[in-house]
Amino acid sequence: MASQPETFGDQPLRFSIPVRDARGRLVRLDAVLNEILAAHAYPPLIEKTLAEALVLTAMLGASLKDQGSQLTMQVHTEKGAIRLLVCDYKDGALRGYAQFDADTVAALPSDSTLFGIFGTGYLAITFDRVRPASEGGGRYQGIVPLEGSCLSEAAQNYFVQSEQIPTFIRTAVDHVDGRCVAGGILVQHLPEGEEGRERLHVRLDHPEWEHVGMLAFTVLPEELADPALPLEEIVWRLFHEEDEVRVEQAGILTKGCRCDPVHIRDVIAKFPAEDRAEMADESGDIVVDCEFCSRRFPVSLTSFNN
Repeated sequence: MASQPETFGDQPLRFSIPVRDARGRLVRLDAVLNEILAAHAYPPLIEKTLAEALVLTAMLGASLKDQGSQLTMQVHTEKGAIRLLVCDYKDGALRGYAQFDADTVAALPSDSTLFGIFGTGYLAITFDRVRPASEGGGRYQGIVPLEGSCLSEAAQNYFVQSEQIPTFIRTAVDHVDGRCVAGGILVQHLPEGEEGRERLHVRLDHPEWEHVGMLAFTVLPEELADPALPLEEIVWRLFHEEDEVRVEQAGILTKGCRCDPVHIRDVIAKFPAEDRAEMADESGDIVVDCEFCSRRFPVSLTSFNN
């Protein structure tokens, strides 16, 4: 029996180019992505959009190094084919789902743009860092309009507008041997304030950033979504002429729905008995739906009498 080809997925890679004041992350989602998608029978266009969002979330989440910190990305619209898209990352655990109007999606072409899928709306990215606020911790949320041809461009605009950090992002989604594979790269110019100097604002003509950005732009979508291509190889192809490039493997990604029957019951138990009675169905169960994993958790009213 022929052996299965080795794949390189579900483990983000961080890299930096010190002399160019640049940093970046690469992510390729494979088995984890298909676990998340398997919980829902998404139409191809929704599947592709959610896959791209999960790649973006994994790349942004890979920047969090403190245990317990969380990154959440949310897209909300009122009249789009996708009404709500939510993804989050916490300690290497990734999850996401999309709420959509099936009739509207069925009428869209497969190559629909961001506006075609969402209409007008906004992108919100929230960082919840567990370290003290005096050390850069706490909650920070940036919200920007949905602009660009795809979610990657919208996220790139987020960094330019909200974070004021020159950023390049590219993602790709493909199907390989019957499964969905998605990859992405994020490259940023380091704010000079991190080195104790005046903070660099949006200066896309900065000579070091212009050089790095031009190299990053040459990455091919098929490289990002090729499960047989190591992420380190992509870094080498892009930046092998640099004097020094540092790489660091981040932790393995997992499917991370955090719904738990015991926790759900404990939360419901905090409500007064009369409120619990109103929540229950005709069978005497309070049914809690998890949008992320598409599971239902029935909690019997009788369990609170024990």
